[in-house]
Parts: sequence; C-alpha cells; structure tokens
Amino acid sequence: MSLRPPADPRALAAFVARAIVGLTFFMAGWWKVFTVGAVTHARSGFVEPYADTWLPAWALWATGTAVPYVELVGGGLLLVGWLRWPAALALGGVLILVTFGHLLAEPLFAFNAHVLPRIILLVVALALFHEDRWSVDRWRAPRQ
Repeated sequence: MSLRPPADPRALAAFVARAIVGLTFFMAGWWKVFTVGAVTHARSGFVEPYADTWLPAWALWATGTAVPYVELVGGGLLLVGWLRWPAALALGGVLILVTFGHLLAEPLFAFNAHVLPRIILLVVALALFHEDRWSVDRWRAPRQ
C-alpha cells in the first residue's frame, strides 16, 4: 500500500472547493427560484429591509430578482466546471453585493455563517484555477 496520493493534491483541492461552492450556490438559487420565487425573494430580502435606505427601489427590485438566477446558473456552471471564470466573477459579485447589503443594514454584521465560507471556497477554487483537472473547461481545452 502506497502512502503517495493517487492524484495531484492541488487538483483534488481545486475540484473539491469548486464543487462545494458551486453546489452551495446552485442549491441556494434553486430554492430561491423554485420554492420561494424570485419576486418574493426580492421583496422580503431586498426591497422591504432596505426601503428606508438611500438605495433606489428599482435597484433593489432588479438585484433582488436577479440574484437567485445568478446563484442558480453560476452555481450550476461552477459545479460542473464549465465557464468557470465568468461564473466565479458573477458569484463573487453576488458575495460583494450581499456583504455590502448586510453591512449597510448592520455595520458590525457577522458574515461568518453564510458569506465567509463561500468566499473562502471561491477564492481557493480561483487560486487553484489552472490546477483543476476535473472540469468541463479543462476537458474542452485543446490538448497541449
């Protein structure tokens, strides 16, 4: 029995981080789109809580309805490893948006429960982007 890992540990770390963060976003998006509904999500999570802020209502409605779809599509793409870079950019934007919103509502918001784990996993997946052997992007890339 060999103690040597069967594959490059960086490739495995990239895959695990990408798959978990992709699954996390995908399932959150699925729930928001198909169970809660994007409009209800926008109303309860964006419009009503931030109605008394300087943010315009149209922007709250637009972002509140778009975020569930970005999470669903971006998470699904990241999960399978297809169009990883645009998906990661979109999901990173969601994380920035959510962090901004929470901090606007509560300046000392503890974002360690939902936001921080996703940020860490997304950063790990991006840091190991070129090591990720088990993605659709890598399989579709020209052989060198």
